[in-house]
Amino acid sequence: MSPATRIVSLLCLAEALSMTGFAAYPAILPLLSKEWGMNGGEAGFIGGAFFFGYMLAVPLLSALTDRFDARLVYACSCCLATLGIAIFALSAKGVMSGAFCQAVTGAGLAGTYMPGLKALTDRVSGVSQARFIAFYTATFGIGTSLSLLGTGYLVAVLPWRGAFAILACGPMLAALVMLLGLSSKLPQATQRARWLPSIDILLHRHEVRRTILGYAVHCWELFGMRSWMVAYIAYAYATTKTTQTLLSATEAAALINLFGLAASILGNEAAAKIGRRRWIAGSMAVAGVLCWIAGIASSWPWWLMLLVLGLYFMCIMADSAALTVGLIQATPVTERGAVMGVYSLLGFAAGCLSPLVFGMVLDAAGSAGSPWAWILAFGTLGTGGLVWSIASTRSTPQPSTSG
Repeated sequence: MSPATRIVSLLCLAEALSMTGFAAYPAILPLLSKEWGMNGGEAGFIGGAFFFGYMLAVPLLSALTDRFDARLVYACSCCLATLGIAIFALSAKGVMSGAFCQAVTGAGLAGTYMPGLKALTDRVSGVSQARFIAFYTATFGIGTSLSLLGTGYLVAVLPWRGAFAILACGPMLAALVMLLGLSSKLPQATQRARWLPSIDILLHRHEVRRTILGYAVHCWELFGMRSWMVAYIAYAYATTKTTQTLLSATEAAALINLFGLAASILGNEAAAKIGRRRWIAGSMAVAGVLCWIAGIASSWPWWLMLLVLGLYFMCIMADSAALTVGLIQATPVTERGAVMGVYSLLGFAAGCLSPLVFGMVLDAAGSAGSPWAWILAFGTLGTGGLVWSIASTRSTPQPSTSG
């Protein structure tokens, strides 16, 4: 195994471990909705709080990686994620306490995902860097799937509080992987690094600005889908009176998330060949249509409903790595950590609002027991991507960057 492959493998392992609590709340959303008596808006508020915590923390934590070794930022943030999950296990009793714990956990993830990517780009360069970035970003889907599966299996044999307590161990293991597996490495040009990105880069670098906005609409769709997927599958099973299936709702959601791994990696390869902007715009346009079909599919046979959800999720993920690689290639090395922070800030700000809007639409259109409400709620997911796709294809073409 080459040194670069070893580094990327360790970073992918740490990422998956750091995310054990990421999808724990969505995995038990049907259970907690009943136990805490929540409506769709309240349930979406807790789901969005995770991304709100991420949004608040990510500009500073990502910018710190331009001045300090990213693995140290990563390890400290893992401790914060562990704290959030553990407090949820011990003391969450309703909407506000649950939202607070989710926000703390989200702040912890803010110091792992993008700082982990910065640790990769500080240590791995050359022609293979773009492909390694695609593997790293795609591992987010593996972490999500493991979180869903782990939560589902643990809740089947333990009270949900005990399950969360066990899941809190994951980020601590990730911190050990980073500290023991990677050697220390300061980022380039630490003395010239900024605490925040310069206005010139964000306002006058057209490709950076466009990519950041593209990531925001991508995250709106992705995290809205992830936050409500288990609840939707459970609703669809109940609607069709399905009792004998090969997969439970959490298992089905975990499998669908794994589909995103291949979609993200192959999407980056396709973007390098046919043009990054063209590929991203096409993926967003197709996803903008499929979101409505996914909402309609609740009354279809369970296997067909899951197939549609899988196809829709793959379209969402097809532009994920392509967007991130595009940002890295368009940003000066001394600004990468700070610009990544803004990239994540806007992306996860969208992820914060999307689950809430989804839940509010469910409530306004007839509650989570109405097929029409689910159709409209799913329709909110793809609208931003359609707008970005249309605006991107109408703007002046830029030379495509292979990668």
